[in-house]
Amino acid sequence: MVCGNLEMMVASELHGFSMSLGPKKPSFHRDRNLSSSFSGSRVNLPHSKNVASGFPLGKFFSVTQRNTTRRFLATSTLADVANDFMALQSPILTGREANPKTVASIILGGGAGTRLFPLTQRRAKPAVPFGGCYRLVDIPMSNCINSGINKIYVLTQFNSQSLNCHIARTYNLGGCINFGGGFVEVLAATQTTGESGKKWFQGTADAVRQFLWLFEDADHKNIENILILCGDQLYRMDYMEIVQKHIYSCADISVSCLPVDGSRASDFGLVKVDERGRICQFLEKPKGELLRSMHVDTSIFGLSAQEARKFPYIASMGIYVFKIDVLLKVLRGCYPNANDFGSEVIPMAAKDFNVQACLFNGYWEDIGTIKSFFDANLALMDQRPKFQLHDQSKPIFTCPRFLPPTKMEKCEVINSLISDGCFLKECTVEHSIVGVRSRLDSGVQLKDTMMMGADYYQTQAEIASLLAAGNVPIGIGKNSKIVNCIIDKNAGIGNNVIIANKDNVQEADRPSEGFYIRSGITVVLKDTVISNGTII
Repeated sequence: MVCGNLEMMVASELHGFSMSLGPKKPSFHRDRNLSSSFSGSRVNLPHSKNVASGFPLGKFFSVTQRNTTRRFLATSTLADVANDFMALQSPILTGREANPKTVASIILGGGAGTRLFPLTQRRAKPAVPFGGCYRLVDIPMSNCINSGINKIYVLTQFNSQSLNCHIARTYNLGGCINFGGGFVEVLAATQTTGESGKKWFQGTADAVRQFLWLFEDADHKNIENILILCGDQLYRMDYMEIVQKHIYSCADISVSCLPVDGSRASDFGLVKVDERGRICQFLEKPKGELLRSMHVDTSIFGLSAQEARKFPYIASMGIYVFKIDVLLKVLRGCYPNANDFGSEVIPMAAKDFNVQACLFNGYWEDIGTIKSFFDANLALMDQRPKFQLHDQSKPIFTCPRFLPPTKMEKCEVINSLISDGCFLKECTVEHSIVGVRSRLDSGVQLKDTMMMGADYYQTQAEIASLLAAGNVPIGIGKNSKIVNCIIDKNAGIGNNVIIANKDNVQEADRPSEGFYIRSGITVVLKDTVISNGTII
């Protein structure tokens, strides 16, 4: 392969791609008819030491050679009219198209999830319910499936029972989804022989290091690139786009990045890149002067002057593509004591390897805190949501529950999502999510609330018996008013309960009373009971 500067045509389209869960290969990179104001033009931008030049608007490069010319096409799928992908224009190589059969993905199960507590009190972060009927892990899993990647590992350690159960029920070869020769395997933290084998996962890189032997097996001889993903982020991405650019740019490692504003910049690893798209500096969650030193002119990446002022930093999304031989070399040979990708491996590798940045300008949210989780859920009810659940070309998969339709009697539902199998009677639901198997009795008022639902039904006889004894069944009782709240699964809220946090308390721990308050949001604990007449 010979590197060269190539003329680029940049175009975008508003459609998805066909997807098959069986043996048939998904078609997502070939034969797209594209049109846009950028078609057939070249974007020429000034050079800078710290940022890339020649930055075209569009998705991650997916370049296909056209006949004998040197014109190439960067394909794009718009998830929203206002949001598109962007990719760095670095030296491009002529060569083969990326094949999803040569890619394996590793989804990281996350750490203890302390910032998402109490939702992570009994479950791993990726197992936290989302959107009424999904789990957070369904996002990277669905992105993999929709990208044609069917070799998937999920690394787990903390509170993994719920996550393991969901993966087994949803993504198994013999039941819900046919992967056509692929697999989904859970790799649980375990102790092995040797001194290092006595330790649990010490970080993201160490977790992958402990299972590197899998990729030396003969069954994986065709694997060329490893895609490393987080299990607690919300976004849509065709992973083969970044893999394609990874291959054409001769990258050893590729890092998916996005522009962020100053208020959030210190929460992420920040990068600077040179004129070739190579990461030349990487700082993990910098503060103060170090943060200011990572300020870049993002207008060179294609952002408008106004957007560049709003988003002056480039953050790592925690999504990486490694050549398989580079991953083995980095984790075993070069940095055997590095335990974390973001804070150790990537910053050191940027000095020793060709680490390329791929800019992403679609919707992305790191579900790292109660507030970000709450806001991301409520944003699903926007008139034009940035993350669209109803996209048939790129569906979000989850466990099929075979529940009956929701039954509503004389209810008022405004800008809300109501999941399957619910019973709503003479209640008002506004700007809220009602999870599966939820029960809302007469007079209930629900506003700006995420109700996760229930794992099982209580029979009418059981409900009547509980009410007769003065106890509280699962669901929300008569005339209760709830606002700005997260209600975890199987919670029972009695009659005439008010959850409003009128005093605007920002932080409170009341586990004995069945709730916590985080960032002003009341979180009702799983399996808890809030007695009749309680005011929070």
